[in-house]
Amino acid sequence: MTTTSPPTGDAAGGVPAARKGPSPAGPAPDSPPAPGRGGRGGRLVRGTGALTAVQGTGGLTAVQGTAMYVGAVLGTGVIAAPALAADAAGPASLLAWLGLVLLSAPLAGTFAALGARHPDAGGVSTYARLAFGERAAVVVGWCFFFAVPAGAPAAAMFGAAYLADALGGGSGTEAAAAAGLTGAVTLANAFGLRLTGRLQLVLSGLLVTLVLAAVALSLPEAHSANLHPFAPHGWGAVGSAAVLLVWSFAGWEAITHLAGEFRRPARDLPRATAAAVALVGLIYLSVAFAVIAVLGAGAAEADAPLGELMARGMGGSAKALAAAAALLLTFGTMNVYFAGAANLGAALGRDGALPRWIAGGSAAGEVPRRSLAVVSSLSFLSLGVTVAVGVGPAPLVLLTTGSFVAVYAIGVAAAIRLLPRRSAGRAAAFTALVAVVALLLMSGRYLLWPLALAGAALLYLRLRGASPTGSPPAGPAPGASPPAARR
Repeated sequence: MTTTSPPTGDAAGGVPAARKGPSPAGPAPDSPPAPGRGGRGGRLVRGTGALTAVQGTGGLTAVQGTAMYVGAVLGTGVIAAPALAADAAGPASLLAWLGLVLLSAPLAGTFAALGARHPDAGGVSTYARLAFGERAAVVVGWCFFFAVPAGAPAAAMFGAAYLADALGGGSGTEAAAAAGLTGAVTLANAFGLRLTGRLQLVLSGLLVTLVLAAVALSLPEAHSANLHPFAPHGWGAVGSAAVLLVWSFAGWEAITHLAGEFRRPARDLPRATAAAVALVGLIYLSVAFAVIAVLGAGAAEADAPLGELMARGMGGSAKALAAAAALLLTFGTMNVYFAGAANLGAALGRDGALPRWIAGGSAAGEVPRRSLAVVSSLSFLSLGVTVAVGVGPAPLVLLTTGSFVAVYAIGVAAAIRLLPRRSAGRAAAFTALVAVVALLLMSGRYLLWPLALAGAALLYLRLRGASPTGSPPAGPAPGASPPAARR
């Protein structure tokens, strides 16, 4: 916007300033209302010269949020990525891991600032609406919503492969295990976010303990000779390794869809984000270093690198332990994405960006079971097609990564427009912009998938014959104007 009114709100980044009264005709065409019919979770109200955080109606705490964040990001990255990166760049792949960990901090901080300021089930879709209008919000919503049914089966197949290896089964065992994981995640989310948050806390705690114990116990087997030659495939291979590792770091935007489920979003969401960034970074760097320093040249050929570490550190057969760890990791990843996608689908249906019948459960305290059913059904369909064709999970991984990069790009751009100048959140957004541009360049032709989704979303709106309509605002008064440009 081009107005120069002073910023409102605290230093973390204000909310749209309310007009003195709503127009009889409602908001202007280019003035999207804030989302949230009655608000999912916390909201912000005006106090004396500042904003006062109101306790949300959700039940997630900062600790549970950290667990869900770790489950979303850590996931299948620990299962397969260390070996893939080592194969691409050798020990120099550690630089790719370090670079992506450092770039994750501003990206996660950006989404945390947006989620704390505008808690709503729509997540990044909400931020796109506030910054760029309804059609941008619909495109973002479609990119995320329809990326999950592609990414979830890939994650399920990664975890199922470990179980199949432990049981000595073939492709049939792997397919059955992947289907079982998908069904289990669906049931967990069907019981509601409170149960899901507690379950995620337990799973993430067990997972982190198991992984760090395996690393610590295997380190005595590390040898500095395994770090030489450091860049056997040249320094350019570090970039190739980074492309492979993008899948491992997808997830920083997922928690925004659950922002309204925190008890106190403005306080708990930033805390959960900071803790998750530190924990995920520690785990990834520790595992990546241990895999290379302990396994040496064999790291590039290891089908189950985490299992190999467990065998070196704990002795005995590692297959059962590796399978248990893989299932925990995979369940955690799928759990958070199913929860976020189900909330998002209900919000999109509420606002007319998807059929209205999918909106059931979009109100505070409800479970979006209709949207969850759609996500689960499409995931089973995607898994069935993948198994029938026999192409493996790799194409699904790359298609999903392209969608996430597109979501990141629009989300960061929205943050730069929505958050006030001289705030930590906006500074993080500018820093994250560098990372997003790099990810866009590395994604290449796999951006065709989100472009196709964007075209389908706009075509849906055209065939529907009307523009999407945002819900009445949860925080600012009805008829709130779009964010003013900050000085």
